[in-house]
Amino acid sequence: MRGTENLHTRNHPQPTPLSAGPSRLTHPLPVIRGVLETSFVDWPGRLCSIFFLGGCNFRCPFCHNHPLVLAPETLKPFSLQEVLARLSPFKRWLGGICISGGEPTLSPGLPAMIAHLKAEGWAIKLDTNGSRPHILEGLVAQKLVDMVAMDVKAPLVQEKYDRCAGVPVDLQAVKESIRLLQRSGITHEFRMTVLPRFHSREDIEWWIAELGPDAQLTLQNFKPTTTLDPEFLRETGFHPEGFENLKKMIRT
Repeated sequence: MRGTENLHTRNHPQPTPLSAGPSRLTHPLPVIRGVLETSFVDWPGRLCSIFFLGGCNFRCPFCHNHPLVLAPETLKPFSLQEVLARLSPFKRWLGGICISGGEPTLSPGLPAMIAHLKAEGWAIKLDTNGSRPHILEGLVAQKLVDMVAMDVKAPLVQEKYDRCAGVPVDLQAVKESIRLLQRSGITHEFRMTVLPRFHSREDIEWWIAELGPDAQLTLQNFKPTTTLDPEFLRETGFHPEGFENLKKMIRT
């Protein structure tokens, strides 16, 4: 799990107490289940830190963060206070914090966590599967997110989407999240992990037509290093040349 690769055991500055505001009284802050202190790739154009929250309502068989999905309680918990203390030496270089998962919008205390981070001067990027548009709408309306990366799994055809997500998916909710981001005015991108077993050129063409010529669609080639379904360890991603041809479809 990527979020545990850079956890260090060293002395950190003592955390300062979190202020108790009205927004914090409704739900406890989410438990952070992994931290990547610096990433050059998760927020285009920015060096960021990544917080991983546990739990997910999808069961994508090719998921590489499956410990966060299936058994987050087995991962070491971190409070927001201790993580912010840990990031203190890096704050001058970091361009923001990416909140990922799992599916972060499942955590009731997510808005309060982000509100505290914004009050501390952090820019926030959110990773989401788009299944909870009412949560996303609230975050956008309160200006709590500076960028959103939404994972899309397949064309919005029930059988195809369910197969990639591993569970029945409310496609109307996914559509609402897409439209919300498109009219929000905030920076956003749509991402899709592709593998030959599930995806074809026609699927990419479908998304290009659905999102429109100005949308930011990013493809990620499947890598069978670790997967939620062990069967997918035997799958392969697209050949580099084939994957490059898929990306060219978006650029043209």
